[in-house]
Amino acid sequence: MRTPSSLHRWGKVVNAQPNELGAVLSAFLLFLCLFAGYFMLRPIRESMGIAAGVDNLQWLFTLTFTVMLVAVPLFAWLSSRVPRLRFIDWVYGFFAINLLIFVALFQLMPDSTWLARVFYVWISVYNLFVVSVAWSLMADVFDSEQAKRLFAVIAAGASVGGLLGPALSAVLIGSIGASGLMLMAALLLGGTLVLKQALMRWREEGGAGRPGAAPTQSPRRPLAGNPLSGMTAVLRSPYLLGVAGFVVLLATVTTFLYFEQARLVAEHFPDRESQVRVFGTIDFIVQAGALVSQLFITGRIAPKFGVRGLLAIVPLLMCIGFVGLALAPGFALLAILMTVRRIGEYAFVRPGREMLFAPLDAESKYKAKNFIDTVVYRGGDAVGGWAKSLLDMLGQGAGLAAFIGAGCALLWAYLGWQLGLRVDNRPEAPRVSLSSL
Repeated sequence: MRTPSSLHRWGKVVNAQPNELGAVLSAFLLFLCLFAGYFMLRPIRESMGIAAGVDNLQWLFTLTFTVMLVAVPLFAWLSSRVPRLRFIDWVYGFFAINLLIFVALFQLMPDSTWLARVFYVWISVYNLFVVSVAWSLMADVFDSEQAKRLFAVIAAGASVGGLLGPALSAVLIGSIGASGLMLMAALLLGGTLVLKQALMRWREEGGAGRPGAAPTQSPRRPLAGNPLSGMTAVLRSPYLLGVAGFVVLLATVTTFLYFEQARLVAEHFPDRESQVRVFGTIDFIVQAGALVSQLFITGRIAPKFGVRGLLAIVPLLMCIGFVGLALAPGFALLAILMTVRRIGEYAFVRPGREMLFAPLDAESKYKAKNFIDTVVYRGGDAVGGWAKSLLDMLGQGAGLAAFIGAGCALLWAYLGWQLGLRVDNRPEAPRVSLSSL
């Protein structure tokens, strides 16, 4: 049994109050389960993208964006009819059933190129939806002040899951195959729903819905609005348009690096099993670096530089890296740059990005946020993919793409600094209207 003094010590370690420790642990474990399941599937996705043809990746990105355009209004329609208390149950239950269907299909058609393409697009939709909904839940459960203190350690759960998932994928792919990994991911997704229930109960006791906190919309009621309200909210708000621009630049920079990585792995590792192992190993290294950063670096940067520091530091590093890549292109530098970007996104950019939504109302946290996290993000992927393909077709090589990437990264840093500054200047506002931002 934990004594008050031991709870206080643990609270100091994670920057939490004693009454927040149970919620922090539940949130940490929720992300651990979610990301362990996803990162078991991610190496499979990457190998299937290569199986579908590296030259076809821009088409897969465009198809993913198109699917998002259809899925997001359905998501918004569901959120307008299902109480927030049960909304995640519906979304995660749907994706868990999808995984079980893929298990059966891959047993019947293990070498189907078309099934590989369908799975690639599906998991590109899946990962953005489940992660976006999980962070919407966090922004709903914790108020703005709690978010600044706790989101970094909660995000560390994603990094631990990201360590566990690739390790399991690399070790088990030979014995249980891709179908077995999909089944395990479905079970982990189901486990997150138990943790979600605990978080929503705590919300009413010590979180954003606690007695004495600023009034919030009841989670027992559906969200207001129509299937397009997330998009219209973004278009009406300069603040949310800024967040959307930040995400487009993030996706564009990521896509430039991703295409080069896929091309080089396809050249050096021709069979699917070795590709899964390579991608699993890369993911393990990235998550280990992200976890160390979250535990020992993020907590020091956030209090000193605020949300603006979390959002600007990685783009600035990417700008420097792209300039280096333009001057001295090579696989080693590309691998380092890709690793730094992914570590930085998990450790700094993602927690900072989610803090941008903590002061907003429930509709913005679920509908507008989901529109940005899915349609806008995949739109940025598609634009970046076609831009990179065009540069390759023109025979400009990696040099010009790197200089363009440096320019995008510099603009990304500026926008992140300005958005973070808005939130840092309103530290005591637990719920803020969009017009005031």
